[in-house]
Amino acid sequence: MGIEREIKLALPQDQVAAALRFFETRAGAPGHPIRLENIYFDTPQLALARAKSALRLRRAPEGWLQTFKTVGVSVNGLHARHEWEMPVAGEALEIDRLLHECDEAGVSTALSGAAATLIPLFRTDFTRTLWTLDIDGAQVEAAVDQGEITADVNGEARSTPICEIELELKAAKDDGEAALHALAAELAQALPGLAPDDISKAQRGYALREG
Repeated sequence: MGIEREIKLALPQDQVAAALRFFETRAGAPGHPIRLENIYFDTPQLALARAKSALRLRRAPEGWLQTFKTVGVSVNGLHARHEWEMPVAGEALEIDRLLHECDEAGVSTALSGAAATLIPLFRTDFTRTLWTLDIDGAQVEAAVDQGEITADVNGEARSTPICEIELELKAAKDDGEAALHALAAELAQALPGLAPDDISKAQRGYALREG
């Protein structure tokens, strides 16, 4: 288990090229693009959403991963939440392993109650271009995400675009939030169209399903 801390910024489509140039200049190297394909699960009654949790199965370059995130806070684009992530053998959840890990932390109630009736609800598929930056002694992973969220609702195909920047704290001597805010401030000066985004991709997926 870890606490994920990141700043999420909504990126206007016409500023994507400028954002890529900003990070290339800041890092002194081109970004590393990877493809991430994600399926989100919940019960038909949306039990996990009501518990402010999210369950994801991700296909990443290194293989399949399952992730469970619990209730967190989001203020001015800064997200902080508990996260459990682990590799799985293939395109299938391994709920027993997640339950074991989460039960040790005493937060598995929502997941255990939902386990028997989980269904796939929506997808978030995108290309993530990555840089690792050193900011005031902290290590920050900067990402530009471009893709789409899709859902099938009673035979109706729905979609909405993904275009955003994520600044995730990877290591720091203290809580590291100052480094995130410092980098976000640099970005705001270079890209005036950026806006803090308190809505996660999972929340956007649920909103898409609800219309």
